[in-house]
Amino acid sequence: MSGRAHEVAPTIADFTVDDGTLSMVMRLNAEAFLAGIDLDGLGDTDDTDEGAAYDALRQLDAEGLEARFLPFAADWLARVGVEADGPVTLEITGFDAGEMGDPRFARSSELVVGATLPDGAQEMVLSWPVGAGTLVLRQLGVEDPYTGIIEGGESSPPIPLDRGVPVSGWTVFAQYIPVGFEHIVPLGLDHILFVLGLFFLGTAWPTLLWQVSAFTLAHTVTLAFGALGWVTVPPSIVEPLIAASITYVALENIFLGHLTRWRPLVIFGFGLLHGLGFASVLGEFGLPAGQFFPALIGFNVGVEFGQLAVIAVAFLAVGAWFGEKPWYHARIAVPASAVIALVGAWWFVERVFL
Repeated sequence: MSGRAHEVAPTIADFTVDDGTLSMVMRLNAEAFLAGIDLDGLGDTDDTDEGAAYDALRQLDAEGLEARFLPFAADWLARVGVEADGPVTLEITGFDAGEMGDPRFARSSELVVGATLPDGAQEMVLSWPVGAGTLVLRQLGVEDPYTGIIEGGESSPPIPLDRGVPVSGWTVFAQYIPVGFEHIVPLGLDHILFVLGLFFLGTAWPTLLWQVSAFTLAHTVTLAFGALGWVTVPPSIVEPLIAASITYVALENIFLGHLTRWRPLVIFGFGLLHGLGFASVLGEFGLPAGQFFPALIGFNVGVEFGQLAVIAVAFLAVGAWFGEKPWYHARIAVPASAVIALVGAWWFVERVFL
């Protein structure tokens, strides 16, 4: 997406329990919480009334953000419910505002909290507040550690403190399907435009399916390599190239208007780029220890469902009615591709120069 600074990322919370003491490190978007944005189901902070306040908070340096966020966090923590043989009160033990870095990307801050658990506590349940968006809760320091995705207003299952929570591969697979789908619809606007670029060249299902299959095969490879840490490419390189891929496909639609011999190779190459983008998203969520492949496959299946949903909507809106008309290319495919090309070109300029 353009404007990654406005994209809503999940909160990642890693916790350990040692000698009855709970310690938890939350990696979060402090400015979004401080602005009072309802993060549940939100994809972009620009879609809220608090977007301007969020942008203003992003201009604060580390000291300024810390001075504003810590008093807020002290009250907000009361909404994070922890039960371990009774209510547990969380207290702030540290905060790192994080470096601003590239202003096109949201700053990631770390809030460290802790608590003394009741004597003999065997299990813990964490309740995540309504409006706090997605939480990825990860247990450290035990075998088969718990990893779960908790939405605002939901609670974790009881988590044993001295051992992990064995989760079946099918459960992890199913849990990561909506994560992948969400990062196409509604969050993956750049990926949506690329798929639409494929759609407008030809609305026949066989044509669409082999193009999407080539794209899928390619991004599956780099998604796996990126998630495994075998391939790492900075977003500052990947994101502009993804924007360029959108423009290229759209321009092919306009100036060639038909499938070429090199189209499969082009789509496959661009699919490799998009897979690196997906890998960065999956890196934000993390993968549960011991369940890497079910989570990876579930995420990828969700991505495919998202892509097919985009194509299905486009087909029902345009292809089914006008796809066979002799004027389809000139009156629909070319204007639509021109818009896609302009958006991709603007994103490229924005991501490289602005």
